[in-house]
Amino acid sequence: MTTDLSIPAVLSMYALLLLPLAAMFHLQLGVVRDTLVAVARMTIQLLLVGLYLKYIFQLNNALVSLLWVAGMMVVANFSILKNAGLERRLFFWRSLAGVAASTLLVSAWFILVAIRPDPPYDARYMVPIVGMVLGNCLRSNVLSLERFYSGIRRNENEFTTYLLLGADLHEAVRPYLRDALRAAVNPTIATMATMGIVSLPGMMTGQILGGSMPATAIKYQIGIMLCIFTSMVVAALANIRLSLPVAFDDHQRLRPGIFIS
Repeated sequence: MTTDLSIPAVLSMYALLLLPLAAMFHLQLGVVRDTLVAVARMTIQLLLVGLYLKYIFQLNNALVSLLWVAGMMVVANFSILKNAGLERRLFFWRSLAGVAASTLLVSAWFILVAIRPDPPYDARYMVPIVGMVLGNCLRSNVLSLERFYSGIRRNENEFTTYLLLGADLHEAVRPYLRDALRAAVNPTIATMATMGIVSLPGMMTGQILGGSMPATAIKYQIGIMLCIFTSMVVAALANIRLSLPVAFDDHQRLRPGIFIS
């Protein structure tokens, strides 16, 4: 049985923020306000999500759960394009397709093939698993898209040389695609390589605190990490590939209007 945290106990945790905020203020990092806004948003959003999920789990309705998942994907896609510095009007539907396809594919495999809950659309499995996979896809897509397009823009002469030497668009972008995918997956590779020794991952820790046996929690953690890594690679690759037709003109030049002003 998990020990509940009282409201005063939760409020006391906010006192920890004084340490990083003091360091940020002293070093004049210029992110104190952004940090406070982010913490406030996190608190409000999680409180609201807690209320929503209570009723979603009670209803356990397939349509309601799918609508919740669809909403998460749309919000994640907005965040991906904003943080990657790309114009939403050009990339939105292509990016959403890549994220949705990869997230739903691996989540469905984990839920329907590995876990096999009854009913198959059980919200207690669908919503958290899709959320974990999607959250990691968000970070990897921001890294891959930003690295890919900034790399081409920064090395435009090199990119043009590839084209002049006879490479088609897919051949010319391959070096930047490799760099982008490497940037997206390297943090997760490092995390997986040290998991269990350097860190105890969140899903495993949460299940143990919730009363699950360590062996059960470990099996779930292995499953979700494999899902996360697969979806990250598939989503990053799909998003870059799907974005190429709108990112380059007929002469295979990078459109200046793809970047946020």
